[in-house]
Amino acid sequence: MSEREQVPMDVVFVGAGPANLAAALHLKAEIKRHDELVEKGFKQSREIGDIEIAIVEKGSFVGAHILSGAVMDPKAIRELMPDFIAEGCPVDSVVTEDAFWYLTEKGGINAPIVPPPLKNKGKYIVSLSRICEWLGEKCEAEGINIFPEFPAAELLFDENNAVVGVRTGDKGIDKEGHKKPNYEPGVDLLAKVTVLGEGSRGSLAKQLISRLGLMDGKEPQVFSLGVKELWEVPEGNFAEGKVVHTLGFPSDTRTYGGGWIYGMKNNVVSIGYVTGLDYEDPMIDPHAEFQKFKTNPKVAAVLAGGKMIKYGAKTINAGGYWTMPKLYADGVLLVGDSASMLNGQRIKGIHTAMKSGMLAAETIVGAFEHEDFSEKTLRHYEEKVNLSWIYDELHPVRNFHGAFQKGRWSALINTGLQFLTRGLAWGFMPKEHHVAGHERMLKLTDIGKIKTENGDRYAGVPFDKELTFDKVTDVFYGAVAHDEDQPCHLHVLDTEICATRCVEEYGNPCQRFCPAAVYEMEEREGRKELKVNFSNCVHCKTCDIADPYQIINWVTPEGGGGPNYKGM
Repeated sequence: MSEREQVPMDVVFVGAGPANLAAALHLKAEIKRHDELVEKGFKQSREIGDIEIAIVEKGSFVGAHILSGAVMDPKAIRELMPDFIAEGCPVDSVVTEDAFWYLTEKGGINAPIVPPPLKNKGKYIVSLSRICEWLGEKCEAEGINIFPEFPAAELLFDENNAVVGVRTGDKGIDKEGHKKPNYEPGVDLLAKVTVLGEGSRGSLAKQLISRLGLMDGKEPQVFSLGVKELWEVPEGNFAEGKVVHTLGFPSDTRTYGGGWIYGMKNNVVSIGYVTGLDYEDPMIDPHAEFQKFKTNPKVAAVLAGGKMIKYGAKTINAGGYWTMPKLYADGVLLVGDSASMLNGQRIKGIHTAMKSGMLAAETIVGAFEHEDFSEKTLRHYEEKVNLSWIYDELHPVRNFHGAFQKGRWSALINTGLQFLTRGLAWGFMPKEHHVAGHERMLKLTDIGKIKTENGDRYAGVPFDKELTFDKVTDVFYGAVAHDEDQPCHLHVLDTEICATRCVEEYGNPCQRFCPAAVYEMEEREGRKELKVNFSNCVHCKTCDIADPYQIINWVTPEGGGGPNYKGM
């Protein structure tokens, strides 16, 4: 007899992010609406009745691993819950002022006109962690099962390659792989439909896409890394409701990057920097880019006299429409950032994530109505997406990120022409091709070909623990915690490459692209060898994405481990 318990569910949602929480709530409401129409004779069908819904979440609570800027377009949440403010949605501030700064090392200019996609007046500055925590409470009030500290470690397939559920991770395994006294095997959650809403570079979505070829014929997915801090600043430094986006310093002109500063309640400022993980220079360090960003006089003035209170980092699936995978297969749907639904031009994805979840829910209702959970029925989800305002918003910006792979100056012209022609690259080309980020990284012998600073580009960053912080200090402010007596969840498939080829070819960029000081090269017996400090991991997935050899595989650690992004 198997030691694993099998728990039958009807629908399993993987990840308690905005897409899946909206999906679960909408599913409950749509089934109720469907059954009422059937009961009253307004719809010729059968009643669906109560179904068992489970949301599994690897964090210690709903919202623990949720990180965003964030300015939320309320379009989707208003559709989900028209009275969302009256219902207690914890929005922080209403946007009252927009600004766009072009920064140089010594200062910068306020653009006289804010680009239309970056106008946010009337939208909401939020902590997405708090929004998800609140949505989780709404789900539980509707009888939806939420299981925090239950990472989905593996997809379950039947003999026909249909997804039939997930296996949660084992607990109580020591670092050598042996069972500890508190060992608990993972549970098999069986489902008619599994919805993957794991966020950027979801570990199960990665497995599914590879196994079923869901990216066949698509442009490769491309990602960015957002590094964020919350600061308490003196009154008068920065107005509540003010939103600033920046371009320029410290990114070089061949690297996609930009910053944000959002004024929140109680003199709290959300500040961060996004670096495209399709950069060419292997010496780039996204965390150091952010610290350097704060040394700009205009930015430093916002933080003057303040103190940093929280830290986090998260990747963003930035490619947009052309990089969306096939959204369905037998028994499974992909939603939100797992499906590359960010609007890169507007730097927004909360609303598209929630809408995708709602459309997934409507598709699932149809599947239960017809008792068919195969592609034949689930394919309607992709059709719904392409008939919705998600398509209307993402298709005109389909070539936005691809333009920046050619450099900043040409991209500004290209994207300007795209804006005028509803997305045509250079005003006439249907598609701007992408290159996967790890394939763009140049070897050390080739970086003379690109216009980056010689030597240490971060030599002028003081890391003074007042304005700028080293990675280990920032990790402390991310409240990161893992049980160190467990197997490392960062699987490096060939450490010999790290100690030989990568030293010479790229200078071990994992030490720089990781924003949490997880990877370091130690001297051992006359050569450098890799040390993995997995307990520092903030679950951003950068290593899985940016490694030029693609030999790092991020898998779920024991449930409950990782950052604590409450309020971020």
